[in-house]
Amino acid sequence: MFFLCTLLALAAVTAILFAAPLRCKAPAALAIVGAGALWGCTQAVATLAGVPERLLWLLPGTLFGGDSGSMDSLSALFVLIVSVGSLAATAYSRGYLARYLPLKSPAHISLHYTALVVLFYAMLGVVLSDGGYSFLFFWELMTVASFLLILFDAEGREVRRAALSYLIMMHIGFVLLVVGFVRLEAVTGSAAFGALAEYFRTQPALPLFAVFLAGFGMKAGLFPMHVWLPEAHPAAPSHVSALMSGVMIKTGVYGILRTTAALGELPALRTAGYILLAAGILTGLWGVVLAAAQNDVKRLLAYSSIENVGVILIGIGIAALGKASGNQFVALAGIAGALLHTANPSFFKPLLFFGAGNILSATHTTSLDSLGGLGRHMPLTALLFLAGTAAICALPPLNGFVSELLIYLGLFDGIASGSDTLASAAALTALALIGGVVVLAFTKLYGTVFLGSPRTHEVAEASEADNHRIAAMALPLAGILFVGLFPRAAVAAVTRAADFFLRTPADAADWLLSPSLAAAGRTAWLLAAVVALLLWLRRRLLRGRRIARGPTWGCGFTSPNVKMQYTGESFSEGLQSIATSLTQNSGEGSPVPKSEIFPGAHSFDVGHRDRIGRLFSAWWVELLRRINARVMRLRTGKINHYVLFALAFLALVFLLSVLNLI
Repeated sequence: MFFLCTLLALAAVTAILFAAPLRCKAPAALAIVGAGALWGCTQAVATLAGVPERLLWLLPGTLFGGDSGSMDSLSALFVLIVSVGSLAATAYSRGYLARYLPLKSPAHISLHYTALVVLFYAMLGVVLSDGGYSFLFFWELMTVASFLLILFDAEGREVRRAALSYLIMMHIGFVLLVVGFVRLEAVTGSAAFGALAEYFRTQPALPLFAVFLAGFGMKAGLFPMHVWLPEAHPAAPSHVSALMSGVMIKTGVYGILRTTAALGELPALRTAGYILLAAGILTGLWGVVLAAAQNDVKRLLAYSSIENVGVILIGIGIAALGKASGNQFVALAGIAGALLHTANPSFFKPLLFFGAGNILSATHTTSLDSLGGLGRHMPLTALLFLAGTAAICALPPLNGFVSELLIYLGLFDGIASGSDTLASAAALTALALIGGVVVLAFTKLYGTVFLGSPRTHEVAEASEADNHRIAAMALPLAGILFVGLFPRAAVAAVTRAADFFLRTPADAADWLLSPSLAAAGRTAWLLAAVVALLLWLRRRLLRGRRIARGPTWGCGFTSPNVKMQYTGESFSEGLQSIATSLTQNSGEGSPVPKSEIFPGAHSFDVGHRDRIGRLFSAWWVELLRRINARVMRLRTGKINHYVLFALAFLALVFLLSVLNLI
């Protein structure tokens, strides 16, 4: 009955969006998403405030036995993440897709908004399901909806390739999850997440843990299963990239958290902590180094999403080690930092991808070497993008600083207490290195795009984005400022969500983290006050004065031009010696021949492709070619053969039903 109601609801949503007039499709989608987000946020806030866990649905009998959905504190936190991120993305889509309305058919636009709404509700279903059949149903629905969203510009070969790569990777992960849930149900009689604890107590824990880690890690972009992410994010529309990067990949983190929590106090928890810590270090370092090497705005942001997941896993890993060694502070700081760093990208990644969408709409390019000087032409976008840049660099008084501070506190205490000193020191070194390279990457990004002078005629004529998009960017900005300026309130919410992992009394959590959070809050307000004071003084001192404006000093050159500016490639040249071993470089354009004494106009663009991604693409392209060659043999053109195929399929369905396999 539950799934019948779900399918009827999907049909109703599809009918509404397809029937709505072209210019009303965005408001209709926003209304549907807004209603779900309002319900979700209301229920989530109540749960985090102390309302007991509530049952949302119960299926007495499915393929995996009984199946249910409920909202506990962890689900509540993820419902907030999904609701806020989806609402901002849907609101932004109205302005972003306005230029596509004359170019795409109404059915195309309707399908896009239908997939956007379905993705939102599918993600809600994922984080509210207790496991089993309903979880897998919503997980697959989420994959199909996001696949359709990536294919919005399906005319491009690279877009189709990225969407296919994403679909293949997600179904590899789906198969792993099916294997895991089937094994769980076979041993315990239930496929719910709650049955994992019983399984781990009675069976070898690490094999099933590894299966779930790989299945969920595929969605989260865990190294080396990240290869779909830097391809899919740039190919998708900017609001879809924002939703996938800030929200959707966090459903993989949700699954990892559920699986890790089920280990309880078992000896396998320490081993799992080491595995998660190593995976987080590798993922974070790989993502940030390749992000710094990119010369495309959206591709750089995509690789930074991988880095974000790496930092989250470092937090989960140190929390697991702290819990295994009995260090309450390390466990609490690690899991609180991981949960808060899971929520934070749902604010600053949409803000950054929205900014990238504004840039693309105004200049028709996201290449760093073609941009420059947009701060004068798009001042609001530049200011909002700067806030997102500072947040992802973990600078106070913004939200990224608070979450990384908690992880640092856990690592420092792990070293000081003498428990897992080497692991904590390695993670601390990696986290510091990741943070430094992040600052390099986003200094390069912001400086190359918004500062300096325009490099092309299109950039010089760029104008600010419409009010719809600027208003949509205000929602993630509010989240960034709230967490940064009120860290105690934000951390209080995530410590309540941490009950699934660490049973810590509320007063104990407040006592352990309050001094550091109070200091962080005072620092944030002090910095905000200093900035406000400096702006006021500048305005007062310059009142009534004539301000002379001129070109930037040319360092002694009498005729400086845009060719003398830093490009994306030249800015990170010192990092290329490291990135070269991780990437496969490609160049497009016409190099200057040695015989050309006075060179004319030349263009040359360098691309840095992930070597892991290249290996994977070569594998699946060859596999698909062989499968296609086999399938084409079935195209005989004879009707009797097609009738035989249909009868064989019906016979297979009948046999499986007799054996109670379907």
